Amino acid sequence: MKQFYFDNAATTKVDEEVLKAMQPYFIEKYGNASSLHYPGEESRRAIEEARNTIAKSIGAKHKELIFTGSGTESNNLVIKGLFWENYPKKNHIITTKIEHDCVLNACKWIETRGGKVTYLNVNGEGFVNLDELRNSITEKTILVSVIHGNNEIGTIQDLEKIGKICKEKNVLFHTDACQSFTKTEIDVKKMNLDLVTLNAHKIHGPKGVGALYVKEGIKIIPLLHGGGQEFKLRSSTENVPGIVGFEKAVKIAKESNVKKMEKLRDRLIKGISEIPNTTLNGSCGEKRLCSNINVSFNNVEGEAIGSFLNAKGISCSTGSACSSRSQDPSHVLLALGKTPAEANTSVRLSISKYTTEEEIDYVLEELKKIVERLRKISHL
Repeated sequence: MKQFYFDNAATTKVDEEVLKAMQPYFIEKYGNASSLHYPGEESRRAIEEARNTIAKSIGAKHKELIFTGSGTESNNLVIKGLFWENYPKKNHIITTKIEHDCVLNACKWIETRGGKVTYLNVNGEGFVNLDELRNSITEKTILVSVIHGNNEIGTIQDLEKIGKICKEKNVLFHTDACQSFTKTEIDVKKMNLDLVTLNAHKIHGPKGVGALYVKEGIKIIPLLHGGGQEFKLRSSTENVPGIVGFEKAVKIAKESNVKKMEKLRDRLIKGISEIPNTTLNGSCGEKRLCSNINVSFNNVEGEAIGSFLNAKGISCSTGSACSSRSQDPSHVLLALGKTPAEANTSVRLSISKYTTEEEIDYVLEELKKIVERLRKISHL
């Protein structure tokens, strides 16, 4: 059966150019980047070139970017590392109710270690209330952490406004930009960002490699202790092929691909909106990720829709890939004001630069038939 992949928010296909760039570093250029011989120096040069490329793409300095094993690791390093660096003098972190699970679970963990966490509310489209943010900052606040493009509903926060508040209040500002990186602007200076989480596998790069921007002068206690790699912030032998692939994915990212995805996203949203009793979750237009469509099909379970779509060769999600096997309703949709029953009727379809109009048409055709069929037998 032909497969139609609409789960790109979970992970993306590795671009052939990325794979080609990586291959020599598995077989020919396999030196350890910490070694002082030629093969080691060869790997070191590749890492530093990649560091420079990715740092420049967000307006950062070369030495302000460290490589990690994932976006999850980067987020944990920020939250736990800053907490231990500042505790007990400061012990308060502010985040939102719609963060990725790795941020929320890291915050819950520091609460067991004496930390205090404020979880900001969002409105019906998923936007943070700036007045609530401003009023939540105290003299004990270490960090404000707000996701840039939400992984479930696609809402893009106004980082520039949030960053301005953080700068005025003299607190550090971090964003998880794994979903938004290369899809919308990230400028660490313009947005007053102190820390930014990035990763490769959401942008047609390999899995198992992430990055963290750390503004010069910020002190973080590392999670991993060892040989002192990555400016002593992340000990471990670097994943050279992964880092090279990450760089290539950034280099080949194009604005034209974003525009294409925006058109396909809107075409899919328009088609789904013609199905009676459906609701788009999140924001619209330029305030929504070009790749994200999240819809509630009232009176039909999202899990059932997903199963029927899968039987037709269509891959999608009913939430974040990291929690998709959980039966609990999405914490993001609950934060929007959805009831648990409403949240459980949602489906996320996420596209990529490889998605075609023909695939969009096929999904709409099958989706309309599936929803109509399920509504006839639904007990909701």
